[in-house]
Amino acid sequence: MNDQQQRRSSVMNDIIVDTKALVLKFGDFETPCSIGRGGTCSESDKVEGDGCTPLGRYPLRAAVFNPNRLVVPDGIGLPWRWSRANDGWSDGTGDPCYNRPVFLPHHHSAETLRRDDPLYDIIVILGHNDDPPLAGKGSAIFFHLWNHEKPVDSRTTEGCVAISRDAMMELLPMLSRDMIMEII
Repeated sequence: MNDQQQRRSSVMNDIIVDTKALVLKFGDFETPCSIGRGGTCSESDKVEGDGCTPLGRYPLRAAVFNPNRLVVPDGIGLPWRWSRANDGWSDGTGDPCYNRPVFLPHHHSAETLRRDDPLYDIIVILGHNDDPPLAGKGSAIFFHLWNHEKPVDSRTTEGCVAISRDAMMELLPMLSRDMIMEII
């Protein structure tokens, strides 16, 4: 397979997030999406807490599901696990575990993965700033659910990509670990 054929094959496995149109596309699948409250930024300009969604190509690492609010659809191709009440994700820039899963309570700043709202009922972990993580360059950039109770123009994230629960449930069985989310 030549380089052009490999790129075409790769693009067929890419989930495309068009941040200007606020649309997520995967093959024939297309759905509205939301991004960070701060808009977009280049990956190199990403700063912890800026609310920007980083542009770039990010592998799908794994999924985490809230067992109290979800029946996992058949055929999930991503590695996955149930969230636990003490699951967190470090966003503390001085933490040696920065941009990694942690147990709560944690001695540095960390967000909980079990929320009262539906946002983290389904989390797909993206490979942003994780190999290795650089302190302050953005943490917890996930693909997750939006809050359907908020008006569409208020469904921004802290830098993640979010879609409706129905769209996510339809998309989940199509996802696998060899896929990339390209945020453009």
